[in-house]
Amino acid sequence: MKIHDVIVKGKVVDAETRCSHYHSERDRIAIKFKCCGTYYPCIHCHHETAGHSVERWPAEEFWQKAVLCGACGTELTIEQYMQSSTHCPACNKSFNPGCQTHHHLYFERPNSIGN
Repeated sequence: MKIHDVIVKGKVVDAETRCSHYHSERDRIAIKFKCCGTYYPCIHCHHETAGHSVERWPAEEFWQKAVLCGACGTELTIEQYMQSSTHCPACNKSFNPGCQTHHHLYFERPNSIGN
């Protein structure tokens, strides 16, 4: 599905990147996976459709644009996303604060490398 001219794969439900796994009002980001350079709404969508294992973004590549705001289409760097708290820095729409508990699935932290 194309969302703001960016292809997002997976079980996308709506135009703000909500999927069948995460679909609350504030679930509005997609993540570009390091392993394939493809945006998915969540790790479950990647597992179900990509056909390969997930590779997490290393901390030294947090300057890469890898998070898509489903509300406005802004592609954020990983660092911008991590520092944005729970709002898009471009349009101020809220992000799900619960996503922070899943960051380790997508992004390595210096103390999590090898885990």
